[in-house]
Amino acid sequence: MKITRIAVYQVDLPLDKPYWLSGGRLKFEKLDSTIVSIETDQGITGWGEGCPWGVTYLPAFAGGIRAGIAELAPALLGQDPCHLDQINHSMDTALPGHLYIKSALDIACWDILGKAANLPLYTLLGGRYSSHVVLQNSVSTGTPDEMLAIVRSGRAKGYTVHTVKIGADVGLDIERIHTLLADLQPHESITFDVNRAWLPDQAIMVMNTINNARPYFEQPCETLEECRTVRQFTRQPIILDECIQSFESLLLAQRTQTAQGIGLKIGRVGGLTKAKRMRDFCVSTGMRMNIEETGASQIGDTAAIHLAIATPETHRHASWDCSALHSVVTADGGYIREDGKATLSDKPGLGIEPRLEILGQAVAVYS
Repeated sequence: MKITRIAVYQVDLPLDKPYWLSGGRLKFEKLDSTIVSIETDQGITGWGEGCPWGVTYLPAFAGGIRAGIAELAPALLGQDPCHLDQINHSMDTALPGHLYIKSALDIACWDILGKAANLPLYTLLGGRYSSHVVLQNSVSTGTPDEMLAIVRSGRAKGYTVHTVKIGADVGLDIERIHTLLADLQPHESITFDVNRAWLPDQAIMVMNTINNARPYFEQPCETLEECRTVRQFTRQPIILDECIQSFESLLLAQRTQTAQGIGLKIGRVGGLTKAKRMRDFCVSTGMRMNIEETGASQIGDTAAIHLAIATPETHRHASWDCSALHSVVTADGGYIREDGKATLSDKPGLGIEPRLEILGQAVAVYS
């Protein structure tokens, strides 16, 4: 099988409500998604998606994906898309680094592999470990009462895991935390996601004010070294997210015992191939994961749910689905969200059928 054509589509994903994170210093109202199709000489087409969370969240942006694909396409045309390691080696040779650019292409190749084998992706990624994946109720930054209302609304919809965006001034964050912990139900879990907004002294101050070991704290500070300092003086489990951008950063986090869990975002680490390697390492070393996409429509979120459901439940925390924050449906099929959980069909590959009327005309074609 050979790759004969790569097409690139651009789709805007306006959020249903403005979304604030990192203590309110970052605001997002629309995402810019890049969707790719890879066609083969055997008539099989694979689909993938890359969608950074705006331009201010990480060193990644949608225009970079589309420019990078122009560099990568010549190296992929004529190759066998089912040889995933070789495909990734070719991309890393043609364009070192820039992992976020490669994810959509890698996912599309996995989709082809699943369709060629007539198997759902989760089978190829390790096999189904459960009937569903637990989803996160994502709570944007606001006043304590506003955030409590979002938690309760999510609870009414069946969510049992709440991820809450904090990171403003210390006093207000402590008030938010106490308000939400007082309302937390025995069967629920809560993560206070700081998105790098605190300095180490602030993180230590806030976390040690909380006489409760139940909550997770996610990415309290900017760097791995700062988070390591926080780890030495606090007791609640820490999830590293923005620090985890490659296998090398994961290895360092594990060696220094900084994190008890990670946010494994497929788009950020370069696609399913590299994410699977990192997943396997976490399982081997006892680290819990939130397996998810950075930003996405139905296509990218479905890829993440396939990897999550193929991961032992003991090592999964929860996955967030960006599709819950906007109303643009780019594909039929894929994962189904219900009662705070995601389920998958057993259709081959990703199990999706893109809505071409939503994708529009390709903005670039390589053949």
